[in-house]
Amino acid sequence: MIRLVLNLLWLFFGSGIVLALGYGIAALICFVFIVTIPFGIASLRLAYYSLWPFGRTLVPKPGAGIGSGIGNVLWVVLAGWWLALTHILAGVALCVTVIGIPFGIANFKLVPAAFWPLGREVVDLDDLRAPRPVTVR
Repeated sequence: MIRLVLNLLWLFFGSGIVLALGYGIAALICFVFIVTIPFGIASLRLAYYSLWPFGRTLVPKPGAGIGSGIGNVLWVVLAGWWLALTHILAGVALCVTVIGIPFGIANFKLVPAAFWPLGREVVDLDDLRAPRPVTVR
């Protein structure tokens, strides 16, 4: 229940809609150029994560190979460093007040996603805690 309340407050007051729109516009720009489609997909993932960050986390995507590593290096050079810096500055500014601390922490959670987005996926924390079936090989 607390996650729902925090996500709704984040969505309307904590810049969730603004971040998602910004990442969505960046994704559309990336989709225009064929070569940058993987970056557009990463931007959509960031938009999804920035809309509803409480109760979600990033995990490494199985099967992500050298292509995602090279893409991440290009991402860091072109966009990742200033996106991460923006999230850090916003997180520090929000942590100045007691009410803003959860929103500052949400911005800090977005830093690794904004800095190194390829080869990761957004999952619910409840899915991580669920017992996985054991397979015998």
